[in-house]
Amino acid sequence: MNKSSLIGFILIAAILFGWMMWMTPSKEELARQQHVQDSIRQVRIAEAQLDSIRNAELQRANDSLAAIQNLMQSDTIADSAFLAKAQYNALRDKFGVFASAATGSEQTFTVENQLQKLTFSTKGGFLKQVELKDYKTYDSLPLISFDPETAVFDLAFFSQNRTINSSQFYFKPFVNGQPWDGGDLMTQAGDSIMVAMRLLGDNDNQYIDFVYTIHDDNYMLDFDIRTVGMKDVLASNANYMSIDWNVDLMKQEKSADRFSGESVYYRPLNDKDIDHLDEFKDSEESIHTKLKWVSFKQRFFCNVLVAKDEFESANLEVRTNKSSNPRYFKSMSANVEVPIDVNAEENNIPMSLYFGPNHFKTLKSYGLGMQHQINLGKFFLIRWINYGVIAVFNWLSSYGWSYGIVILILTILIKTVLFPFAFKSYKSSAITRVLKPEMDAINAKYPKEEDAMKKQQAVMNLQRQAGASPSSGCIPALLQMPILFAVFRFFPASIELRQQPFLWCDDLSTYDSIVEFPKFLGMDHISLFCLLMTITTFIYTYVNNKQMDVSSNPQMKPMKWMMYLMPIMFFGIFNNYSAGLSYYYMLVNIITFIQMFVFRKMINEDSVRATIEKNKKKPVKKSNFQKRLEEAQKQQQKLQQQQRR
Repeated sequence: MNKSSLIGFILIAAILFGWMMWMTPSKEELARQQHVQDSIRQVRIAEAQLDSIRNAELQRANDSLAAIQNLMQSDTIADSAFLAKAQYNALRDKFGVFASAATGSEQTFTVENQLQKLTFSTKGGFLKQVELKDYKTYDSLPLISFDPETAVFDLAFFSQNRTINSSQFYFKPFVNGQPWDGGDLMTQAGDSIMVAMRLLGDNDNQYIDFVYTIHDDNYMLDFDIRTVGMKDVLASNANYMSIDWNVDLMKQEKSADRFSGESVYYRPLNDKDIDHLDEFKDSEESIHTKLKWVSFKQRFFCNVLVAKDEFESANLEVRTNKSSNPRYFKSMSANVEVPIDVNAEENNIPMSLYFGPNHFKTLKSYGLGMQHQINLGKFFLIRWINYGVIAVFNWLSSYGWSYGIVILILTILIKTVLFPFAFKSYKSSAITRVLKPEMDAINAKYPKEEDAMKKQQAVMNLQRQAGASPSSGCIPALLQMPILFAVFRFFPASIELRQQPFLWCDDLSTYDSIVEFPKFLGMDHISLFCLLMTITTFIYTYVNNKQMDVSSNPQMKPMKWMMYLMPIMFFGIFNNYSAGLSYYYMLVNIITFIQMFVFRKMINEDSVRATIEKNKKKPVKKSNFQKRLEEAQKQQQKLQQQQRR
């Protein structure tokens, strides 16, 4: 390994160390997190005290209702009309004007468009289930966004000294303005269907509507909450309603890596950047700023509640519960406040709901910044490189080729762009090999540590005379690093690779195991593409070490073994990652071998030696760096002379 490669490895280590330091929270951030947790705790204590008062009132109403129901089942009571009236009065005490909607039977119906199958329930008036028709789970089951048995959507508000929760009531469905008369529905091409789920009060002019507009070819549906005739029903001192949305997400993928990013994401109203809860452990956060949207994100799919105006604040949570459902993955919840004018006869709260894939172009088309949920890298340069990769990837995909071929062509294009820099790096290495005897002579001439600056100046003079640049080997490596980091983010996050087969691999978005075994050292399988990537990396390391004659340099021998150890470390890391990513790095190694063969044919060391001898005879202007180095050497010599005196 030459000096430039060593500098490259040192820079890589520095970048990795800097990244770890950057990701470590500061004392101020830890203090801020603790302050947030303390605020949440105080709010919950206050809520618990208020809830205890409400629960006491509800318990009295429930006791009265239970006593009446027991009487109705008793044979000693014959006046059923009296009992029915008593039951209604008890419901009236508990639910106020919504008493008549507290009893009924649940009915469900589906509305399909080209992309989704939406199941509505009259109990609670919300979506009971969402199926994405163009996708399947990793084991070929219908892809259901969340567990329909545990999902809860609740509109909570104060009414006549009561807390009303919409999930407790039975709604009356309307389709395109007419009462629903049964049956499932299907949108027509270019058309839409409007479904209104109505929570009735004391009369037909007093109600709350959940209005859904399902478009034919769109993952986003309009969702409005409308209140009519609620002026005397809603608490006069409440200027908001609360939406509680809780879901248990279902497992959709065979595996998840550390960059999958499953968590609750959100975007502040006046901020283009997004934020999210912790992706690796249970977390909760109270947001006291206005929000534009809240998303329950999995690796390749998300459920998003969007405010067309704003959400006042939010309490968000992600957690892992014990569940009897074998497909249970993770639980997420959001409590958001929406503003309302309690003095108005009618209110309309416009929102939208997105149930669909984390496809960059699709999410970006809505102009809400939802595409930033896809982890393309936090550093702006990495993200912008990935934007270009996505554009090229989509262009190549439009021809209908296999995604394995698309990745091959993408790799060739990237290596072609970097070809001039790789050629310059190889040429620098060739010059270094030719200069090796003279470099060894310089090392022998200045063996002492105090002569280090003289040795460095002599080396630089030799390189300058030969027309070699010390940085020519480092610059190509530095230019390639952002691309390597970018594709490291791109392939695991690319839904285009999901369930796309290539050769023996049936899904390029996850690992391609050829051997499975009981878990050992954190692994329970071997991925073939990862194994091939590791083998090609070993071969490249061997060829590179032999070319640089590392064994002849005693100082470089420890580095040699580190270079052989790195592929093993990479195998342990990449074994669980996307097969498409390992396939890409394997192709990079193979194309690099081909480039090295081409470079050997293009660069003849005898002609390089002749060029060096010719350059030595030319007068060379000293660079500013060289002048500063010579000045520093003179100062060091003066200092040494003073010390000897």
